[in-house]
Parts: sequence; C-alpha cells; structure tokens
Amino acid sequence: MKVLVVGATGKTGRWVTTQLSAEGSGMSARAMVRDRAKADFSDVVDVVVGDVLKPDTLRAAMAGCDAVICATGAAPSFDVTGPYQVDFVGTKNLVDVARETGVQRFVIVSSLCVSKFFHPLNLFWLVLFWKKQAEAYIAKSGLTYTIVRPGGLRSEDSGEAIVMASADSLFEGGIAREKVAEVCIAALREAGAENKIVEIVVGAEAQAQSFEALFAGVA
Repeated sequence: MKVLVVGATGKTGRWVTTQLSAEGSGMSARAMVRDRAKADFSDVVDVVVGDVLKPDTLRAAMAGCDAVICATGAAPSFDVTGPYQVDFVGTKNLVDVARETGVQRFVIVSSLCVSKFFHPLNLFWLVLFWKKQAEAYIAKSGLTYTIVRPGGLRSEDSGEAIVMASADSLFEGGIAREKVAEVCIAALREAGAENKIVEIVVGAEAQAQSFEALFAGVA
C-alpha cells in the first residue's frame, strides 16, 4: 500500500512518515511537503512538493497512491482565515482530489471537542469549528474514511495504554504524537476502522488492547 502523508514535516506527520517507512511496515510512504528543504527523511521516503490550497499539486502528489493520511493543521498566527483555509478548504481539496484519483482510504487527524463551539480553542479563529466542518465533508464524500480525534498532543510517550471511544465521548486527556501515528496507520489495516470517528487518549488504568479490538469497540 502506498500512502500519501500530508503535513509530513509537522510534528505528528513526521511520526506517521517514519513509522510507514520502517522496515516491515508493509507500506510505503510518500511525504507531501511545501518546502523540500525541510524533508529530511530517509531515502526510502518518496518526497513530493504540494500545497493543500493548490489542487493541481495534489493531483500529482496522489498519483499512484492507495491511501491518504492527513496530519495538517493551521499554525497559530494573526491570519483570521488560517483555520478556514487549512483545516477546511485544504481538507476539502484533498478529499475532492482523492475521489478523482481513486484513493481507497482517507485518514485524518482532527481533535477532541470539535463539537463544542464554545471551547476555548475556538478563540483561535474557530479552529475546532472548521475541523468539524471538514469532518462532515469527509463523511459525506463517499470515501472510506477514519477520523481520528486525539486529545492534547504530547511529545513524550508515557507508555500508558490507548483509550479509544466513539465521537463526543472523551473531553479531556492527552496522547503522544507517536501513538496518534500508530492509530492512523492501524486504521488503514483494520476493517473495523472504516467509516468511523474515533477519539483517543491514554489512561493510567487502561488495559492494552489490539487495534482490532480498539476499533471494534467503537460504534
């Protein structure tokens, strides 16, 4: 399976790209970046230059790919249109081109609490609101999708087990970016992940489960 990683030079996207390109993964990674100079990946990673706001570049980037993992997100800035452009319009462009090019699976990293309009994060130019609109567009697209909503993203893995729940069930907690990447990649393998929204954090009391069991436990 050839997987296009969008947002490959971001903190979560790097983990996705690294894990996909690891020996024995059974998959190959194509990293889409806006700046090739930042694409310091191993030689086994196919690097392409593209921009979610430029659909023509997406067509070239997706050519020959079976799946897309989208790990983009608007960076904090004074641009009030940032979340709308990146989290909604950019995702919409990805979905449209994925349908055109015959991509079979679409996985996106979203966020906990996207359904809470009055969440403090929406003070950042409605970032959660636009992520939620993107989720709705994906769900209606006809693509086979998995929407992954992680809790607060951490750099270090605590070693605690993953807690996975259905949409609008978890409202606090965190998870290492490394584990988010694992969930995204597992979603491509597990039939039980198809056409689901899954929320993920880690918990000190949680029992480790296989990804098959975790996805099966989400309605």
